Amino acid sequence: MSYMEAIFAFIGRPFITFIKKMDKFGSFIIFQLTLLPLMLKRPWRFKQIFEQIEIIGIGTFGVVFLVAIFTGLVQAVQLYQGFSKFGAESFIGYTIFYATVRELSPIFAGLMLISRSISSMAAELGTMRVTEQIDAIETLAVDSKKYLLIPRIIGATIALPLLVIAFDFIANFFAYFMSWLALDMNPVVYQDTIKQLSKFSDIGTGMIKGVVYGYLVGAIGAYVGYNTSGGAKGVGISTTRAVVLASVTIFIANFFLSQIFILLKW
Repeated sequence: MSYMEAIFAFIGRPFITFIKKMDKFGSFIIFQLTLLPLMLKRPWRFKQIFEQIEIIGIGTFGVVFLVAIFTGLVQAVQLYQGFSKFGAESFIGYTIFYATVRELSPIFAGLMLISRSISSMAAELGTMRVTEQIDAIETLAVDSKKYLLIPRIIGATIALPLLVIAFDFIANFFAYFMSWLALDMNPVVYQDTIKQLSKFSDIGTGMIKGVVYGYLVGAIGAYVGYNTSGGAKGVGISTTRAVVLASVTIFIANFFLSQIFILLKW
């Protein structure tokens, strides 16, 4: 390879990689557009949807509960250390409430759902693909996307907002008791700042984010798992890819949703 060829190869390789990534992104969008009509098409398979809500939601609740406890405790300790330097301890309660319900709860609950349930979803669908179980379903004149993917995506979309509510309550509850019992703060002042400054839109923002994140991570897990290839090694690759893509997507979506809510003055 000549000197000039090496230069062009160095310049062109990132561009080609970007084009390939955009091609995969386009395939994902087209795949999701084919699924949207199936969500409105009968049969709606409520039994499978509730099963997925149980598997995804209840299966993830334990780790969400644990993470929420220590998120609340850490926030109370760290904010007390900072606010006490300025004599602003009375604002700790609302600050924890605001940060938790708007940002931390949807993100942390979403990440726990990804690590606990979306990884399992991608691995399960990937195994079904490489062992030709999905092909067998198709031969029985059953739409595999409708039967396998729609209940999982809807289940994740419903389960995550419920986990967000649980995270909100648990994190704020333990932050309150940490501030009261361990940091010797006035519990009445702690509660009053939340009552006076909090708005319903604070909780609503977190709930909307939970719905959006639930759909996105469910769609990514379903897409990656459904399109697995390459045998047992491919299943492992798909599982890792689903976790990484879903995790990064949550942070990207969080930025844009936060900007939208700011523009709407929510």
